Amino acid sequence: MAKNTLSRIALAVALLGGAATAQAATATQPDEQVAAQAQAPLEQKVDRPLPLLGLMLGAGVPDGATASAVVRPLSWVRAEGGLSYNMISKGVRAGVSLLPFGSGPSATLEAGHYFNGNANGIARSIAGAGFHDSAILQQVGYDYVNAHLGLDFGTRRVVFFLHGGMSYIRATVHNVNEQLASSTGSSSTTVSFNQDPMVRVVTPSAKLGFIFYIW
Repeated sequence: MAKNTLSRIALAVALLGGAATAQAATATQPDEQVAAQAQAPLEQKVDRPLPLLGLMLGAGVPDGATASAVVRPLSWVRAEGGLSYNMISKGVRAGVSLLPFGSGPSATLEAGHYFNGNANGIARSIAGAGFHDSAILQQVGYDYVNAHLGLDFGTRRVVFFLHGGMSYIRATVHNVNEQLASSTGSSSTTVSFNQDPMVRVVTPSAKLGFIFYIW
């Protein structure tokens, strides 16, 4: 009788011990899973670096149509340089933009140069077939500097921008004496220039376009 009682007591103690061990293991496993699940989002939240290099396409005045390579060493600064075309001649350009918040408000400073080209063709297309070629328009080129404020939408792969502000334009007017001679005809009054005059203009300007980052 006493032996049976002791056996029952030992069996109950063993069962209780096994249950406690199983419960402890079960309690430990969720804690490990929770820790692993908490660590995974932290790894996912680490920001990937922004793409560094891209291509910009834009259009504006006095820029004309532009295509530039873009480099973004930091999220708030962007530099670009490339080629342009204004339906008269080809040009080169470069610029830098500051974006304090990575997107949104921006400040841009750009400079460009257009090589001399014959503008009589575009003048004729605007004025009509009755337009007579002008000696002054045979060599048209200019330098320009843009100071723009604007908005840039997007940060990672595609950025659309709209910029506006003021531009400084400097151009040399060629063949002025030839143009004056053809205009005065047989008149006895003559006017001539010792050198080609230079024209400087400060005017409102604007530009829009987009950037596609590829790497």
